[in-house]
Amino acid sequence: MTDTSGGKKQVLMARIGAAHGIRGEVRVKAFGDDPLSFTDYGPLSTKDGSRTFEVVRARVQKTVVVTQFKGLTNRNQAEELNGVELYISRDELPEPEDDEFYYSDLTDLDVVSVSGDLLGRVAAVQDFGAGDLLEVRPQRGKTFYMPFTKEFVPAVDLEKGVVTVDLPEDYFSDDAEARAATSD
Repeated sequence: MTDTSGGKKQVLMARIGAAHGIRGEVRVKAFGDDPLSFTDYGPLSTKDGSRTFEVVRARVQKTVVVTQFKGLTNRNQAEELNGVELYISRDELPEPEDDEFYYSDLTDLDVVSVSGDLLGRVAAVQDFGAGDLLEVRPQRGKTFYMPFTKEFVPAVDLEKGVVTVDLPEDYFSDDAEARAATSD
């Protein structure tokens, strides 16, 4: 979640990529289960709110969404937008179902063990293809990852700003990975 100067929380919906063709279309990388979901919320804005973008049309093409924004009419204009991130206000999103969370709602929450020890803060939620992982930034040391599953994360309290985790005793042991590999 991003706080703008007005204190309004924003959610990153998409990032503009390379130009597509000569008529001002761009490739857009959408961040959502539905690749076209960024088109459902009206105008999108940059993080600082200095620019807004209105979708005229969008179509899924392989791993990107080819998009025409209002006012873009040629390739040169489209090329200038490469890398621009598009946001909406968090208030515009529907409330998630029970045991579902927006990644942005989890960022910066405290991570505590079931015994109450502070382990760090959620730096990000990542998905490298095998499921969601919480990236945790401890007060000291390197960030670490843990599976975002009920087994590892039995409770999330958004109101208190706390993620409770239940890690195996040897989770931080260098030998844990080696023992797991030899037990197969």
